[in-house]
Amino acid sequence: MHLLISNDDGVFADGINILVDIFSDIAAVTVVAPDRNRSGASNSLTLESPLRIRQIHERRYAIQGTPTDCVHIALNELLTEKVDFMISGINHGANLGDDVLYSGTVAAATEGFFLGVPAIAISLCGSTHFQTAAQVVKYMVLADKDKPLPKNRIFNINVPDCAWDKLKGWQVTRLGARHRAEGMIKETDPRGHTIYWVGPPGTTQDAGPGTDFYAIENNYVSLTPLQVDLTAHDTLNELSQWVKNATE
Repeated sequence: MHLLISNDDGVFADGINILVDIFSDIAAVTVVAPDRNRSGASNSLTLESPLRIRQIHERRYAIQGTPTDCVHIALNELLTEKVDFMISGINHGANLGDDVLYSGTVAAATEGFFLGVPAIAISLCGSTHFQTAAQVVKYMVLADKDKPLPKNRIFNINVPDCAWDKLKGWQVTRLGARHRAEGMIKETDPRGHTIYWVGPPGTTQDAGPGTDFYAIENNYVSLTPLQVDLTAHDTLNELSQWVKNATE
């Protein structure tokens, strides 16, 4: 088996190193990841600057670019052999609900999916039990051999920050939702210039049973299938009627 691993926390992050370690005994692992933390980069591609590649050691590359850049250049330039899974993570923190729109972790998995590789984004909802998250995604990859996963979806996994034996199980979930984000944080730098920081994300709004938020709150692994078609299909007929009425 050949795995491509990337992330948005950077090529030296604890999460990616633990993920590489847990798969090293069953697969050939290639790491292509940003040379620094690129959290929140979403699906951005670097178009106005060249991409620079630094080979750290065999099968590990640092890219001066976004998570999407990393997967794009890995699958279109660096790798010639077939990739069985593209795994993004382990993210340092959750990717729940609205987070997936901004997440570089999910974006890396999305780029793998765009380029024809089964893709998983894996996030730890905390900062301690990375081994638990690594075991979850390893279990999923191994189970796929005998019971294949659907091939037309991206899988967003969030894992509670607890020991493996404390997990209550798995739940297949939908994305929940947050209230609007809090306001900007305004400060002054040492030179007296005004600077701004993006404020904290909003509190949960849609977090009931069936959502990813609910699963994590109750110590279940959250497994959410994602699709890239953003079309609001249930609005097509209504909007077509509006166009007809507005243009007659």
